[in-house]
Parts: sequence; structure tokens; C-alpha cells
Amino acid sequence: MLKEKYWLAFLLAGAVNLPLAAQNKDKGVFMENKGGYYQNTILRDINAYDDTQDQKEATPKRYKVDLSQAQLPTEPDKYKQVWHSKPVSQGRTGSCWCFSTTSFFESEAKRLSGKEVRISEMFTVYYEYVERAEYFVKTRGKMHLGEGSETNAVYKLYKKYGAVPWEAYNGLKNGQKFHNHEQMFVEIEKYLASVKERNAWSQTEVVSTVRSILDFYMGAPPTSVKVNGKDLTPKQYLEQELKLKPDDYVDVMSLLEVPYYKQGEYKVPDNWWRDATYYNVPLDAFMTAVKNAIVAGYSISIGGDTSESGFETSKQVAMVPTYDIPSEYIDEHARQFRFLNGTTTDDHAMHLVGYQEFNGKTWYLVKDSGAGSRNCGETCKQFGYYFIHEDYVKLKMMTFTVHRDAVKDLLKSFTAQP
Repeated sequence: MLKEKYWLAFLLAGAVNLPLAAQNKDKGVFMENKGGYYQNTILRDINAYDDTQDQKEATPKRYKVDLSQAQLPTEPDKYKQVWHSKPVSQGRTGSCWCFSTTSFFESEAKRLSGKEVRISEMFTVYYEYVERAEYFVKTRGKMHLGEGSETNAVYKLYKKYGAVPWEAYNGLKNGQKFHNHEQMFVEIEKYLASVKERNAWSQTEVVSTVRSILDFYMGAPPTSVKVNGKDLTPKQYLEQELKLKPDDYVDVMSLLEVPYYKQGEYKVPDNWWRDATYYNVPLDAFMTAVKNAIVAGYSISIGGDTSESGFETSKQVAMVPTYDIPSEYIDEHARQFRFLNGTTTDDHAMHLVGYQEFNGKTWYLVKDSGAGSRNCGETCKQFGYYFIHEDYVKLKMMTFTVHRDAVKDLLKSFTAQP
């Protein structure tokens, strides 16, 4: 009997460990950071325009997954894609939330109106700062101050302020190739700190001063634009030319801290206005919604963590190494655990524009405004893209913005809740 007991234990142990043995083990390596597109192109141009800017030193080494021998799906042409405008750089700003979602709305405008447009990111960024200034006064400074925001901020701002073409307002000074908001943000931050210190809570004065700083660095935004010989307000441009209805867009998340099939708050610093309209769903439903949307021709503005060892910018690939967590163990609890202990952070937003099946797994083509996706050089086909494994989305991408028609079956589960 004792012998049989140990034999059974041996078999059970083998059964538990078998799936792990079936997955090849990944290794990490220390990589020299030789500087990429950010150091060699963006900063070089900024320094040429403004010699008061200091070039920051590159991190000596970084620990990344070793993909030197891996076969990877890094050819954009092999992905089934929705129409999207070519990748553009966010420069030296923290405005990925706006670049990714503006690109998303360009794809939506094409889908809805048939028009290929370039929408101004900086028009939206400008009014995001105006909204922050108002909120700062209303809350007496009890808010997170930063350049970041969430993808749903864009359609919230569209609803209130409208949109304009990039040609009508690009937010660049004469001679600038890349946006640089470093000094602008410092001035706004210092001014708002002085408002709090002086207890000077005049909303009119605060907003007016913040707008004067924005006007200096970005220029004043237009109140009308001319399109096909017609003068249109930004709201008319949004409705008549782009055919976009802000109320048609929703945000989806998957976290255990909010009951499933309930709307709740995404509790991260960049959700500075504490929006609680995120549709929270189980992780499998989250992943199915992402896949079904892109297969049906809807693109997605998606946000999450890009700081991991498996997010490898030299290859422009994002995957989850086995030394982090094996694929079969990625679930709601692994996702929530990392979110709560701070190893999953809300640090970047991108535009998911395509997919392909590769070695039995789904990979996503993601358009990016950050510098890391540009290290291959401006002439390569991969310039401005990442290639993201479904496991990385499952573990590390936390929210997405999409047209409600793409997730209409998912939303029905919310209307049925008490």
C-alpha cells in the first residue's frame, strides 16, 4: 500500500509538470543600450532647434529576452490589416494616449466616411491641459499631474471641443520636426503649484494662464477650419466630415477588483479625472473581444505595460518569456497580481491595426508613436510598429477603446445585470 501511494504521487507530480516541459524555456540577456531613434534622431533634432536642451545619458545595460535565434512574425505585409495612416512620432512628449487614439479615430473615419484623413493630435492635447486646469481648481489641487492620460480622454474631448485636421493645427513651432513638451509641462506644473500655495482658486485666472503657456509653446488652436471651401467649427468637422459620434465608443478592462459585467474605475494615476465607465469583463471575454474586433475590421486603441523584459525594442516584439510566467499559467490572477504589486503599470498606449496566426498563436500588428518602434530605421517596413504575441496582451495590456458595435454582444451582458 505504501509503495502504491508513492507511485501514485510520482505519477501526479509528472502530470502536473508535463505542460511546463512541453514549452521551450526562454533565456534573458544583458544588452548594451547603444541609443536608438530617440537619442539619435529625436533628441538630435530637438537639440539643434533648442540648444538649452540636455541630451540624457542612455541606460548602460538592460535585461531582455534573448530572441536572437527565434523565428518571429515581423513582416507587416503578412498581417491582415485595417486601414490606418502611416506611423508618426510623439517626439518628446507623454502623449501616447492621444497619438494612439487619434490614429484609431483616423481608421474609424475611413471606415465610416471612406475618407483618409490626418487628425490633429495637439488640438486634443491642448484642451486636455485646459480640462486639467479646471479640474485642478475644482478639486483644490487633489489630482495627479502629468503628461499622460487615458485613451477614452480623446472621445471625451471630441464631444466637448470637436477635432480639426492636422494641417490646421500641428502644434509645432517653425523649424520644429518633433514635439517637445518637457519645458511646457514644467512651467504648467510650477504655476499650478503656486496656485495651490497661494490659495488662488480663480478658475478663470488659472485656465487663462495655463492657456497662455500652451499658446506660447504650441500656438493657439483654431476656432474654425476650411474644408472643401466651407468654414466649419471643430464640432462640425467631427460630425460632418469625419462622421464620428463620441458616444459610440466604449472602454473595456479586465480586473478582479471590479465585479465582472459591471462598470468601474480604472485606478491608475493617468485616469486623473477618475473615470468609472470602464466595462469590466472576464479575461477570456477581454481576449475574445480584441480578436473578434480586429477580425471584423475594427481597430483598437489599447494601453498597458511596455516595460517588461519580453518587450524587446531591438526586434520590435512583445512576448511573455517562460522565466516570467509560462503561457498556460497566464490567467486573471496572474494579471491582477502584477497590477497590484506594480510590476504591471499603465505606461503606454498604441493602435492595434492587424493580426496573423503564427505557429498556432495569434500575433497582433500594433502601430506605435514611441521611439522604440523606430530603431530599425525610417526606410524599413517595420518602422513604427510592434509585433505583439497574444499572451502579452493577455497579461500586460489592461484596457482598450473600440466602437461599441465591435463589442455589442459583450455589452448585452451589462444591460442584463441588476
